[in-house]
Amino acid sequence: MSVPVRRLTATLGAGALALVLAACGGGSSSGDEDTTASTETVTIEDNHGTVEVPVKPERVVALDNHVFETLSEWDVPLVAAPKAIMGKDLWPEYTDDEEVLDVGSHREPNLESIVAAEPDLIIGGFRFSESYDEIKAQNPDAVVIEIEPREGEDHATELKRQVEILGKIFDREDDAEEINAEYDNAVAAAKDAYNGEDTVVGLITSGGEISYSAPVTGRSIGALYPTLDLVPAIDQKADDTSHGDDISVEAIAAANPDWIVVLDRDGAGVGEGEYRPAKELIGESQALASVTAVTEDQVVYLDPNFYLTEDIQAYTSLYQQLAEAFSASA
Repeated sequence: MSVPVRRLTATLGAGALALVLAACGGGSSSGDEDTTASTETVTIEDNHGTVEVPVKPERVVALDNHVFETLSEWDVPLVAAPKAIMGKDLWPEYTDDEEVLDVGSHREPNLESIVAAEPDLIIGGFRFSESYDEIKAQNPDAVVIEIEPREGEDHATELKRQVEILGKIFDREDDAEEINAEYDNAVAAAKDAYNGEDTVVGLITSGGEISYSAPVTGRSIGALYPTLDLVPAIDQKADDTSHGDDISVEAIAAANPDWIVVLDRDGAGVGEGEYRPAKELIGESQALASVTAVTEDQVVYLDPNFYLTEDIQAYTSLYQQLAEAFSASA
């Protein structure tokens, strides 16, 4: 029975390991079997510059929530991941596998688990952006990249760029094109269905409170405005681009939006205290009872897991959802 060399290093001394390796080699030098790992690389532009990345790397650590769904679809195994921020049921092949080391959360990261995983490639960034320099310093033999959507850039282009880069790295460029095409089709459908006049407000619910997601820069929902050319019911800049800004239900009612798009942040199981669903907070609000979006049943609730994913697949589903909602109201 063969024993993986990486596991042997944890239990055998140098001398014993040398003997095992010699026995496993069997003295064969015929060259009939090529056991040399591929050294093929691809040049990409990550968020820091030009990087040479191994093609189809064998030992991958992924920290960026934007990439988990794509890697899962492509059956890419991981050696470490931040299980604490991946949800319970989204990617069980990673979160339920004890062989996949747990990096924890970005607030309390276990960066030593990345080192222990001996990765070839680390896909960092997003919630782990602040750990970039430390991760690079601790893993000198690994390639570290950050490819999450960049602030100030067109959001749609950034989502597709990320998938294109993953397609090059994992030799799945055709599959990447399909993912991006499905996204483009969903955007086009939502644009066609939107009448160009109805006003929209984006909201985030968490901790029993309703917050405001500003156009363009607001968390999750903000990206919808430039992508679909939506007319904002409330047009003010974001102070908190991560969790939303304080707003009163009276201010929302005064704006009287035709549509409300809501991210239930606590729906993903990341909130603290007693959970109150977004539908309850909005549907049972007397102040919002006469708002057009409520009376016309034009409130769109994002998938509860959206806050954990925010990937191109999540936005594709959201645009499809909006296309159906806009069409139904026409």
